[in-house]
Amino acid sequence: MASLNSQTSKKVRSPGGSSQGGSSKNNGQTVKFARRTSSGRYISLSRDDIDMSGELSGDYMNYTVHIPPTPDNQPMDNNSVAAKAEEQYVSNSLFTGGFNSVTRAHLMDKVIDSEVSHPQMAGAKGASCSMPACDGKIMKDERGNDVTPCECRFKICRDCYMDAQKDTGNCPGCKEPYRVGDYEDDAEYSNGTLKLPAPNKRDGNNMSMMKKGGEFDHNRWLFETSGTYGYGNAFTPQDGMYDDGDGDGLHGELLENNDKPWKPLSRKIPIPAAIISPYRLLIAVRLVVLGFFLHWRLMHPNDDAIWLWLMSIVCEIWFAFSWILDQIPKLCPVNRSTDLEVLKEKFDMPSPSNPTGRSDLPGVDLFVSTADPEKEPPLVTANTILSILSVDYPVEKVSCYISDDGGALLTFEAMAEAASFADLWVPFCRKHNIEPRNPDSYFSLKVDPTKNKSRPDFVKDRRRIKREYDEFKVRINGLPDSIRRRSEAFNAREEMKMLKHLRETGADPLEKPKVLKATWMADGTHWPGTWANASRDHSKGDHAGILQVMLKPPSHDPLMGNSEDKLLDFTDIDIRLPMFVYVSREKRPGYDHNKKAGAMNALVRTSAILSNGPFILNLDCDHYIYNCKAIREGMCFMMDRGGEDICYIQFPQRFEGIDPSDRYANHNTVFFDGNMRALDGVQGPVYVGTGCMFRRFALYGFDPPNPERMTQTKESETQPLTTSDFDPDLDVNLLPKRFGNSTLLSESIPIAEFQGRPIADHPAVKFGRPPGALRVPRDPLDAATVAEAVSVISCWYEDKTEWGDRVGWIYGSVTEDVVTGYRMHNRGWRSIYCITKRDAFRGSAPINLTDRLHQVLRWATGSVEIFFSRNNAFLASRRLKLLQRLAYLNVGIYPFTSCFLIVYCFLPALSLISGQFIVKTLNITFLVYLLIITICLISLAILEVRWSGIGLEEWWRNEQFWLISGTSSHLAACVQGLLKVIAGIEISFTLTSKSAGEDVEDIYADLYLVKWTSLMIPPIVIAMINIVALVIAFSRAVYSTSPSWSKFMGGAFFSFWVLAHLYPFAKGLMGRRRKTPTIVFVWSGLIAITLSLLWIAINTQNGGGAATGGGDGGGNVFEFP
Repeated sequence: MASLNSQTSKKVRSPGGSSQGGSSKNNGQTVKFARRTSSGRYISLSRDDIDMSGELSGDYMNYTVHIPPTPDNQPMDNNSVAAKAEEQYVSNSLFTGGFNSVTRAHLMDKVIDSEVSHPQMAGAKGASCSMPACDGKIMKDERGNDVTPCECRFKICRDCYMDAQKDTGNCPGCKEPYRVGDYEDDAEYSNGTLKLPAPNKRDGNNMSMMKKGGEFDHNRWLFETSGTYGYGNAFTPQDGMYDDGDGDGLHGELLENNDKPWKPLSRKIPIPAAIISPYRLLIAVRLVVLGFFLHWRLMHPNDDAIWLWLMSIVCEIWFAFSWILDQIPKLCPVNRSTDLEVLKEKFDMPSPSNPTGRSDLPGVDLFVSTADPEKEPPLVTANTILSILSVDYPVEKVSCYISDDGGALLTFEAMAEAASFADLWVPFCRKHNIEPRNPDSYFSLKVDPTKNKSRPDFVKDRRRIKREYDEFKVRINGLPDSIRRRSEAFNAREEMKMLKHLRETGADPLEKPKVLKATWMADGTHWPGTWANASRDHSKGDHAGILQVMLKPPSHDPLMGNSEDKLLDFTDIDIRLPMFVYVSREKRPGYDHNKKAGAMNALVRTSAILSNGPFILNLDCDHYIYNCKAIREGMCFMMDRGGEDICYIQFPQRFEGIDPSDRYANHNTVFFDGNMRALDGVQGPVYVGTGCMFRRFALYGFDPPNPERMTQTKESETQPLTTSDFDPDLDVNLLPKRFGNSTLLSESIPIAEFQGRPIADHPAVKFGRPPGALRVPRDPLDAATVAEAVSVISCWYEDKTEWGDRVGWIYGSVTEDVVTGYRMHNRGWRSIYCITKRDAFRGSAPINLTDRLHQVLRWATGSVEIFFSRNNAFLASRRLKLLQRLAYLNVGIYPFTSCFLIVYCFLPALSLISGQFIVKTLNITFLVYLLIITICLISLAILEVRWSGIGLEEWWRNEQFWLISGTSSHLAACVQGLLKVIAGIEISFTLTSKSAGEDVEDIYADLYLVKWTSLMIPPIVIAMINIVALVIAFSRAVYSTSPSWSKFMGGAFFSFWVLAHLYPFAKGLMGRRRKTPTIVFVWSGLIAITLSLLWIAINTQNGGGAATGGGDGGGNVFEFP
């Protein structure tokens, strides 16, 4: 793919650390460094544009550390001491930057108050530099051992080492020249593996591989091919390329063993015909019967109560339409299975070309989003991060990113504590095959922990790790107080300094010094994000972009532990940790930051520059990995034959902490195991948020690959790919408009596309990659690359681009997940629903009635927004299949059913009070139609339960909450959505009162909390009117001389149907031990009194027959006023 024809977007640091030939007028990305040692002395700062903010003294040593790249000034070899020192320096630096500001890297010797030991983590402990007047830490290797570049073992830090190389090239200890070539990594990539050009290799610390014509040179980063772009495009070595001198070298033949039979990674399992055939037949029967029933209803109006008949027939027609939208997409449900053994055999097993068994799996970037540590406890987020860091996937292929949209120091230090505790937790999980790998969930299990554990030291290790985790929780829970006390101490010190300065300058001694109440980090510097006492540039909506590499990328080869380095014996256990990055995007007043969707897009851009994993898995902060092999399960679909056109893998959402009866259908199994499984047989499930693995290339807004078109247009198999191969309408000059002005981001796109392809090991794989292409180690991080990652999270970066419109998560709706998935399906991509035997992910859900209603309100509001936007499925392209189109239509239309549902819920009461019914007489035709429809409904429910695997009680709970939410949240969403679309008015339904239970020890205590909200009004009114109507109608039938029991029974049946559905709602209002809020009784009494007065007034107008107990024998008949 072609790159941007613009100025370089970054500057490359010199190995010597000095400025060589740099131009101060260059507009590229600038990196400035500031270092504060553990003694509190600042020994280096950039000399330009430093805002001291009054907190630092004037004792500094300044130098500029950036230069432009030149042919004779290139970074040292990746495996050299200099490259490792550069990566260590970067991982220990907190990068900040943003709009109209310089990107700075603040070297932090201390990230958290507790001691850090893992060598990959920022602020890890180490020996001090031996140079005079320098107390920096010396360089370390992957195991944490000291790196001494000279044979004399002179201890020297990274900065002094760079200065020594720049000045004389001699070691300050023995005065002998450094021999850089002698310090290559022993684990160099040379184990007889194919030395393919790394797809993510950067030339000169820049991925620019451009031809003079502006086209991306595909041959340089992909492979040298002797076949076509499809099957057979594996790398073919030249004759004698790997000859060891004995004549046994390779002669133009593949190293891969193709003698093994090809096996699929996944299989589609159809639903048994004994279940699905009757299911489809019943759908057709009910559809036909509904047509005849509605025709009969239209032809037989109730002339005695035409108003009642008209309301009922309108509602019934809409219900039939809504049922079609919901039921027809369920015609093709499927089940799927994966084969993890075949995946391991294809990608992880040793082979002649891969003797060490290096993984050929593609990289995965995992995103976790959080916004407010007060609403989303840091301990919950930390446990989610720990479950990610310990996932069963090649360590070097995993990168974890945490998006802190609140920019809180509490979240930052909590994540640092989690990274520190991962030093013990992750190897412990690998050693004993722990499940689940969320420590809080694991230690809360009520089963025997020794089950299926074979190592004799398991009990001892578990006891020790449990103590460490308890201490970890104490540290996390104590962080708010620790940060507050630390900040108060530093602020008091600054006040004393200012007061002393005022006295020395002769200022008024009574004048109170004005010092900002800052929030301070553990190393004694200002936190660049949100302060506890908000101020300019330090509030939730106004702070700089922040990026910290908490855990630097691991070494490519396994790093085995021993019995001495850690508290536990990790002999023969890989102790590496995945890369972990903290990101807080820049926020400024006047910019629309687009909430969660904007945060996710910022992570997409940052990760593209730092790790560029071809697949992205996003999780909410309260959803953790319950099955450590979940990523492998999803990869079985992506890497299988035909996987190149899969845009995402959606996993079902499973929840913990739900009450056993699931009163408010929190598990939502009817949707996740029924509707989603059915859509999997069409074009794929809708994207519903957390627990979804994306293809990065699909998120960039491209269409699925079309190998036929590519092979027809390519005249030579060595011709490079161009932008038109991915998007015919995209020209090289349009790249900045679509993706922004980052060159690195644009250049990473074809790399991510290539690495996400399945292996071309079958003739049907027409868009594959060669085996072994992803076994090459990736480059270490450097300062300019991280600075570029900071620039793409600036608040201005998305201006005049297609981010949020075509690229990334789509803006404009509170349900951005559904819209994002819809856009992909509309471009022709398909998705997969992956249900694993062991739940892939688990999270928490609100079990309180009010919280649940507000959650549904947000979803329904998003659906209304979708209906009134260009994302309405009516406007979809032809690439969206018919049944998929109906499913998306239902997504936008279902909230409007509430308008008809609430009317229909009042009809039984109106029928009972008026003495009329929706039909003139309960004749046989009406009852037969009703019976057939009811039998079909029950039969369909039973068969759906069979093929979906849900329980009948779960189905009933879903029906109950459908009516509860339909008469409350959905109705409010319609009102809110219409007001927003028509008048631009935003309405928020907030809580107004609370009533808590007494037993705080009960894990289900939230279930009994009663928080009053206006959403409860419609269901309460419906329930009370139906109860009063039953009493009125029954009393009238009993005291009437000629009662009409048939009409009473008809109305009573439907009234009981409504009340049965509202039963969970009534239980929620009762709270615990019937502690109901006073407002409920006030509403109930008011409604009962109003209806009683209304009934008395009606009887009085009709002659008062019921009041006197007499009559003419016909009873009183209510007439609608």
